[in-house]
Amino acid sequence: MKLDLDPHAPQSIVRRDFIRQLAAAGTAAWMTGQPKMVRGAGLQHPEAKADACILLWMAGGMAAPETFDPKRYVPFEKGLEVSQMLSTFPAIDTAVDGMKICHGLENIAQVMDRATLIRSAVQPDLGSILHSRHQYHWHTGYVPPQTVACPHIGSWMAKVLGPRNDVMPAFVNVGQRLEGVGESEELKAFTTAGFFGSEYGPMNLPYPEEAATSVKPPKGMDANRFANRDKLFRKLVDQSPHRDYMSDHQQQSLIRSMDNAYRLLSSKEREAFDITLEPKESYAKYDTGRFGRGCLLARRLVEAGVRFVEVTTEYVPFFQWDTHKDGHTTVDGLHKEMDLPIATLVKDLEEGGLLDRTLVIIASEFSRDAIMEGKPGSIANDQATFKVDRLEEMKHYGLHRHFTAGTSVVMFGGGVKRGYIYGETADERPLVATKNPVTVMDLHATIMTAMGISPKTEYLIEGRPFYVTEDGKGKAVTEIFA
Repeated sequence: MKLDLDPHAPQSIVRRDFIRQLAAAGTAAWMTGQPKMVRGAGLQHPEAKADACILLWMAGGMAAPETFDPKRYVPFEKGLEVSQMLSTFPAIDTAVDGMKICHGLENIAQVMDRATLIRSAVQPDLGSILHSRHQYHWHTGYVPPQTVACPHIGSWMAKVLGPRNDVMPAFVNVGQRLEGVGESEELKAFTTAGFFGSEYGPMNLPYPEEAATSVKPPKGMDANRFANRDKLFRKLVDQSPHRDYMSDHQQQSLIRSMDNAYRLLSSKEREAFDITLEPKESYAKYDTGRFGRGCLLARRLVEAGVRFVEVTTEYVPFFQWDTHKDGHTTVDGLHKEMDLPIATLVKDLEEGGLLDRTLVIIASEFSRDAIMEGKPGSIANDQATFKVDRLEEMKHYGLHRHFTAGTSVVMFGGGVKRGYIYGETADERPLVATKNPVTVMDLHATIMTAMGISPKTEYLIEGRPFYVTEDGKGKAVTEIFA
């Protein structure tokens, strides 16, 4: 399907077109047959460096110059030209000589000796730079819309590698509401197993502190009543009018996903979902907000055998990392929410002997800039709330435009080098990647290679080949592996 979005059109029209095309692909997914792996055992998968993956998703556009790629620090001053504003936080030392990150991330700074820091990730403009389009691209590896519903990278891992523990879901998504927030339909479009089927989709847990209730039968329900309710629910699903619109594969996949859920609700492993069981001293280190508690839940789930966990700061338009105003003040608060939990997660995994075999990734859909939308030469609409040439108020201070030409990604564990920097961006604007640019396709190839999945992994769906990296052309950045 060819994308037909006018970059000059009003954002409401672009978004409406995008939703319509996504909905068509999503509906088609229910009618698809069983995907078949091409070449099967003949495909040469790399030796896995990691068994589990935790994606810490900074939803909304984490500005690299305010986090992991500090530039010249320019403090707030009334009347300062916006074009002179680069980093709004000073740089601090880390545990690695010569590697600096931004003030506010002091705890993460002390664990960067376990990390590879990629400073040269790049993204395309995609016509109009919508968060939902870039998030879809990052999470699936494909530019939307497509003629099929593309699987999330967590679903690829669930399908190709299977569960680490048969009782636990292979893919858990923590922290993102899919109802009642802006752009919810677009979020649902990539938070899915797509054509693989329901059994490989995510278990969605918007509130980590409520995760335990998701894996417990309702209060007062005994085992017999619980079993009877499960039978009745299956009967209702079988009689649903929507059943006629589902392929046999999708119907069977839905039933298997119900079997998996029933098995989990009947198991002891469900205690991993109850973060209140964590010792108080440990819990306090993660208790900085929903994201921090999500990091704690992720650690407990990986310990219990979950294959892939995504923890997000949550995407809500003009909230959190989507800093179209009050950028510096907002990011200062986000530093406080993410710093200690991420550092604690890395240390806890290491102390538990799991970090070497767990790939932990900090990433976002793109970076931000003070004056530039997209990248040099982009024709995308300027989406900053305040289009001012000089700083007059604190709400103007911060990086408010989307920037796709130089983004930071941090990786811990999972076979990556320790205390290593890959790529770089310019010291002065435009802050484009100037060395070793890494595309989304190659970043996916790198992640999949770490997990023991060939970037050329291919399935046939509706008679067409579909790859884990676009057209199977992703090239892993092997230089980052120890």
